[in-house]
Amino acid sequence: MALEVRKKERETAQSLVRRFTQRIQKSGILLRARKTRFKEREKSEKMKKRAALRREEMKRKYEKLQKLGLTK
Repeated sequence: MALEVRKKERETAQSLVRRFTQRIQKSGILLRARKTRFKEREKSEKMKKRAALRREEMKRKYEKLQKLGLTK
């Protein structure tokens, strides 16, 4: 999807750039580009399980410290 902005007669460069940026924002091109650029890969099943086990372990550890009165 090409976006074209032509300079009008007696239009300054600043107003041309402003008009261009407004058209870009309204078209949604920038949002689509950012979504594809920063797309995260899905974690594998093994990594999900590992993360869940680590969370459980940290939770138990925190509860133990809390009972001993060593947390703030």
